[in-house]
Parts: sequence; C-alpha cells; structure tokens
Amino acid sequence: MATTVRVVLEQGRTKTFASALDWPGWCRWGKGDEAALDVLEEYADRYRALARRAGVRFPAQVALDVVERVPGDATTDFGAPSVPSALEAGPPPASERTRQVRLLQASWTLLDELAVSAPATLRKGPRGGGRDRDAIVAHVAEAERSYARKIGVRHPPFTAPGDVAAMREAIAAALLSGDAVGDWSPAYLLRRSAWHVLDHAWEIQDKST
Repeated sequence: MATTVRVVLEQGRTKTFASALDWPGWCRWGKGDEAALDVLEEYADRYRALARRAGVRFPAQVALDVVERVPGDATTDFGAPSVPSALEAGPPPASERTRQVRLLQASWTLLDELAVSAPATLRKGPRGGGRDRDAIVAHVAEAERSYARKIGVRHPPFTAPGDVAAMREAIAAALLSGDAVGDWSPAYLLRRSAWHVLDHAWEIQDKST
C-alpha cells in the first residue's frame, strides 16, 4: 500500500515547485503543477538513498497528496522555492524533529563527501552558471550562513576549516530545540536548506559523469 506524502505546490508564472512537507529537501520544479509532481515522483528513488544514509525509513511506495497551493514570486521563477507553506508556521512536532534534522544532516554529509570525491572540474551545462565543484560547495556554505540567520543562528564569515561544521552543529541544535526564532519558521528552514544542499549535491553528481 502506498504511503500518502503531503505536498505543497508553489506556483510561479513559469515554474511550479512541488515540495514534500515531511521530507526536507525532496523538492523539485516543473513547468506547471503536473510537471512538478511528475519530477518530484521521479526523484523518489534518489531521495530514498538519502533517507537510507540518514537511517530513516522511506516508503516503498508513495502517493502524492497536494494539501496546499501558494503563489510563487520572482525567486520561484528564477529557480528556487521561496514561499513558506501555512503548514510550516512553527517547528515540526517534537516527534518529527529528530527525523527531519537527520535528513538535513545526511544532505550535508553527502555534499561533504562529494567535495572530496567528485572531480574538481565538472561537466559544463546550464545549471549553476557552469560552476565547478569547489565553487558550488562554497556557494552552498555561504547560503547556509545566510539561511541560519533566519532562525537566529549567527555565524561570522568562514576563516577556519572547521567553521562550516560548527555552524551546521548550531543550526541542528536550534532546530532540535524547537525554540529557534527568526524570520523563517524552523520547518521552512529545514525544507529550504535541505533542498538547496541536495539540489547542488545532485548537480555535482550529475556533472561528474
């Protein structure tokens, strides 16, 4: 029997993002609602591998259930999810926090591994403006530093090798506490940050061949 997965559709003029609300980072876009849902489903196996890495059971079969539609904005059409769902108004339930944070942490680990194992020069293409591995990794870290401020976690510019790991530990601690306060809800931070990390990790994987 398929497990129902709650999905929010963020509808821009040219792109629609489909995001699984209970699976941070499982978020893809298409040109219209059906296309976005199709791509999201296509990435189920890829996300399942991430869940396995996190030690989290992912359903063998899924049934996508659109529970909310929100209007997108210019960022949506640029290619990034940008609008929180009303269902993300607060932190995930206490019973869910550990599972969801583990998924975010698994996405960080995947990117860290690719930063070492992937070729430094990637196959060029339209995504990411042709950036190579190290530039993508640096871009993700700086974006996370910006995102972290949205839940009250402030970290100075990176100057030492352990700085990114320390920042991520602070983010995870704030999310697990349920007390993070800022412009973004913890639930939305989880979704947006995990999407960004995974999107670029998968980009590195795809451009390594």
